[in-house]
Amino acid sequence: MATNSIGKSLYAAPLGIEEDVGMDPIEIEIEDPESVRIGMGDIEIELSPDKKGTDEEFNANLADFMDDSVLGTLGNELIDNFDKDINDRKDWIRTYVEGLKLLGLKYEERTEPWAGACGVFHPMLTESVVRFQSEGIMETFPAAGPVKTQILGEDTPVKEEAATRVREDMNYQLTEVMLEYRPEHEKLLWNLPIAGSAFKKVYYDPSLGRQVAMFIPAEDIVVPYGASNLERAERVTHVMRKTENEVLKLQEAGFYCDVELGEPSSELDDIEKQKAEEMGMSAVQDERFRILEMHVDLDLKGYEHEDEDGEVTGIALPYVVTVEKGTQKILAIRRNWYEGDELHTKRQHFVHYQYIPGFGFYGYGLIHLIGGYAKSATMLIRQLVDAGTLSNLPGGLKSRGLRVKGDDTPIAPGEFRDVDVPSGSIRDNILPLPYKEPSQVLFALFQNIVQEGRQFASAGDMKVSDMSAQAPVGTTLAILERTLKVMGAVQARMHYSMRQEFRLLKAIIADYTPEEYDYDPIDGSRKAKKADYDMVAVIPVSDPNAATMAQKIVQYQAALQLAQTAPQLYNLPLLHRQMIEVLGIKNAAKLVPVEDDARPIDPVQENQNALTGKPNKAFLEQDHQAHIAVHTSMLQNPKIMALVQSTPQGQAIVAAMMAHINEHLAFAYRTEVEKTIGLLLPTEKQGKNMEPEVAAQVAQLAAQASTRMTQQSQAQAAQQQAMQQAQDPIIQMQQQELQIKMQELQLKVQKQQIDAAAKADQLKIEESRIAAQKEIAAMQVGATAAATKDKLQKMQELEGTKIGVDIAKSRAQMANQKPRKDRN
Repeated sequence: MATNSIGKSLYAAPLGIEEDVGMDPIEIEIEDPESVRIGMGDIEIELSPDKKGTDEEFNANLADFMDDSVLGTLGNELIDNFDKDINDRKDWIRTYVEGLKLLGLKYEERTEPWAGACGVFHPMLTESVVRFQSEGIMETFPAAGPVKTQILGEDTPVKEEAATRVREDMNYQLTEVMLEYRPEHEKLLWNLPIAGSAFKKVYYDPSLGRQVAMFIPAEDIVVPYGASNLERAERVTHVMRKTENEVLKLQEAGFYCDVELGEPSSELDDIEKQKAEEMGMSAVQDERFRILEMHVDLDLKGYEHEDEDGEVTGIALPYVVTVEKGTQKILAIRRNWYEGDELHTKRQHFVHYQYIPGFGFYGYGLIHLIGGYAKSATMLIRQLVDAGTLSNLPGGLKSRGLRVKGDDTPIAPGEFRDVDVPSGSIRDNILPLPYKEPSQVLFALFQNIVQEGRQFASAGDMKVSDMSAQAPVGTTLAILERTLKVMGAVQARMHYSMRQEFRLLKAIIADYTPEEYDYDPIDGSRKAKKADYDMVAVIPVSDPNAATMAQKIVQYQAALQLAQTAPQLYNLPLLHRQMIEVLGIKNAAKLVPVEDDARPIDPVQENQNALTGKPNKAFLEQDHQAHIAVHTSMLQNPKIMALVQSTPQGQAIVAAMMAHINEHLAFAYRTEVEKTIGLLLPTEKQGKNMEPEVAAQVAQLAAQASTRMTQQSQAQAAQQQAMQQAQDPIIQMQQQELQIKMQELQLKVQKQQIDAAAKADQLKIEESRIAAQKEIAAMQVGATAAATKDKLQKMQELEGTKIGVDIAKSRAQMANQKPRKDRN
């Protein structure tokens, strides 16, 4: 640290300011050549560039804000590291180059041991590669598209519709928008079995305005020695080749720094030369820039990693640095983690496909596995062909004076030439060398080597003639499993890598594509695109458990045989549909409908489906009592049942209808339980993920509700039973007899009441008579006429009362006689 103190006496004070104003001395402190701190009393001013450069965006090219000297030093270091990585894998390169020669894509014109000697290559290696590519492209990229979806979490109708839309959109992108995807994938399938490793680079291309997934050969991905995978590699270098015009476009777009690169260097490695030779091209020089895109961890000055307290930790962060190999100039430096990620996790742009994983980073290919077999088979077939050539056109010795017209050219069939013989016969002047026919031992050895090589590469055909036509499916499946075990493992690894690739593509599509689909989706709204991708996972359509169509067909045949023994345990429509899909037949959903395809329909349509053999499915939201009533009514219809029973499928139709009624009955029971407890019960999938405590509480509530429902049902059943018993004739007769007895009892009570009333009336009459007699006796003294008149009136009243009593008695007798007649 250098400190420079400037006293107030160095400069004259301005006019009007006294010198003894008490100003503090100014201190200038230099700790960093690029920063200066000025202190004056309590005031401190720091002049330094921003540690983070200027206010650049997160995805900006940091090389635009860094000093040229720093960039130059960094470029030299990165190129030195790249050269070291190349030197570490030189043995792998040499093996790769020698293996490329064994492909035999170009005929070799040999001059040894003589001009025109056999230069054929045995096609063992190429045959295995072509077969793998053909099987791989059919398995991983069918006509409908290479993608299928998997729902994340609970399976709901909303997620099912989203999964359908995502699958359709991804397949649309890979087949219609990304037109380069299939050709690039086929290149990968060609190079993967040869080199043992191949790569895909997934990124967003701003010039195309969409995502891309480009194939990268193994020789163009360079990692340091000791790296085991892409995720943990200290440094991953992608060797790119770009024309001068392509570089200018990227510089003009601001993706690369505007630096002068000069003329491209015509640098070609051994692999490029050998590939060009196999294609029949002469690779003298390459007029393209060699660009190195290095994914590396760096501790850049001014962009250091800081802890929570703002202290520099010295931890290297992931960056993508682009360097031109010839000039060692840096074209771009960009952060290689997601914005806002506090862990600074390295983003992955590459996907590694491996044929057979080995000891190190690169996998083993057919060059490493059967390269020796291919080389030996090539040598043997050449020896056999050369032996046959020498045997058919032998050479030999002749005397010096022997002359044949036409020199030494081979004699054509049917041709006779003149010969000048110096002495003796022709036979005495010619001695043919003893060339043998091609050796049978050599041919047997050749066949054995070819067989072993093909078997090891899983390229041999299974001998169907050795298998019995009556062999069980299990035996056939075991033979296929044994034969295709190696290839099945390779397909499983390829399935895993494709899943990683689709995961990267899905993230880019979800981030960069617009809100709406480019077409009308089958289900749902066009504006649900980004939300759909969050609900599902995207996986390859290939099956990692079956490498070929034959293996899949045999597996389904075994499942169908098991289903025949216990059909009630299997979903036969779904099994048949999957079998049809494996066979590659289109419109499998229309040929074999399954329950999952069904939608809620009215009960009459369900009856029609049952009669025509179509599947039916009940849904929770339907009116189950109404559906059960309609279905039961159809089963009780004599006309319909007569026609149904006359058909061969009658029993199956009735059984399917009863099963559908039971399905409605189960939903009705569930709905009734939910109404009783006042809660919605969890679905089957929700119940699998339910906590044990919650499941126990739900079970207790369901038990209580079920008990109450049972009691109510029992009461209703007892009432119905009583009503049914009331309709029994014997019970009705007993009830009638009971009613008659009740009527007789009522009549007796009425008679007793009438008798009691009659007696009361008689008492009243007697009392009236006595009272009248007394009155008459009392009035005989005063008025005889009046007494006589009153007596007559009372006698009339008494007579009327008697008549009323007689009438009441008559009615009572008539009432007693009527029940007896009814009883008789």
